[in-house]
Amino acid sequence: MESEKRVHRVVVLALTGLLPFELGIPHRIFGRAKGPDGRPLYEILTCGLAPGPVRTDADFAIHVEHGPELLATADTVVVPASYELGPVYEEGRLTDELAAALAHIRPGTRLVSICTGGYVLAAAGYLDGRPATTHWACAEHFQRLFPAVRVDPDVLYTDDGDVLTSAGVAAGVDLCLHIVRRDHGATVANEVARRTVVPPHREGGQAQFVARPMPEPQLATTTAARAWVLDRLHEPLRLTDLARQEAMSVRTFTRRFREESGVSPGQWIVGRRVERARQLLEQTELPMEQVARDSGFGTAQSLRKHVQAALGVSPTAYRRTFRETGGRAGNLTSPDGPSVAAGPAH
Repeated sequence: MESEKRVHRVVVLALTGLLPFELGIPHRIFGRAKGPDGRPLYEILTCGLAPGPVRTDADFAIHVEHGPELLATADTVVVPASYELGPVYEEGRLTDELAAALAHIRPGTRLVSICTGGYVLAAAGYLDGRPATTHWACAEHFQRLFPAVRVDPDVLYTDDGDVLTSAGVAAGVDLCLHIVRRDHGATVANEVARRTVVPPHREGGQAQFVARPMPEPQLATTTAARAWVLDRLHEPLRLTDLARQEAMSVRTFTRRFREESGVSPGQWIVGRRVERARQLLEQTELPMEQVARDSGFGTAQSLRKHVQAALGVSPTAYRRTFRETGGRAGNLTSPDGPSVAAGPAH
């Protein structure tokens, strides 16, 4: 019984040259996840290759109390980015010290990387034959160095069950929110996002916005249209109606929407409807036909099609798994496992 009550432990591995922002992402996102009783759902600890100061890429160091032995106690290990990976980055091999540290990780531990932290997982062989991503600027080098890895340079994050990787910097926020959503459902993840003041959900398959110019600040954006849609997800939505909210032509609106969000209006709406369906499946006992209507899919058949495509399971299976795990979404993936965190194709 005691083991059932133990909080899921996340251990963050701090390496020399780490980026303070990315080191803080797991602590901020997982640390804000609370259960219905207000209790923390995760315990987050940090370790280094040895206890003591760890140099960052800023003008300060951080003091880490724990050594690598802490990795043996982790349920999830997170490796944030570092600018001083040495032979890991240059030759694709671990140093003896880093290899000894990673040897503490137990089989079955969930592994997560943020940005160039993926180099560490790849050098250790954890990514061989698996999908992975990293910062777009490093993707070509990453693929050359680790040809056995299936690198996708265009996505925000990948989820291959027990191994997850993210693109650069803020994509680590998206990945950690995705993990909270996977573990405990949309309601918990959305509350974490609200408290962190970030978008609650950017699909893993969403582009990294490589070389995409930002909209000119003086030009109208599509923000008002998106807010208008969120209040009407249960209604039929036409592209002409969305464009009218911004006083744009359909063609201009569609182009501007894709520039700002990375997806088409239709793909974005489907994603929001899936999110709404998840909340209804988690929080209510409504029949599937009602969930379909309230989330904008219209019929249970359409609901099933879109939830299956996005989450890898049926709405009924999602609800049952969420209930059986006591309010945790669990590892809701298809039997073959996802290659990229689900999202509409671009």
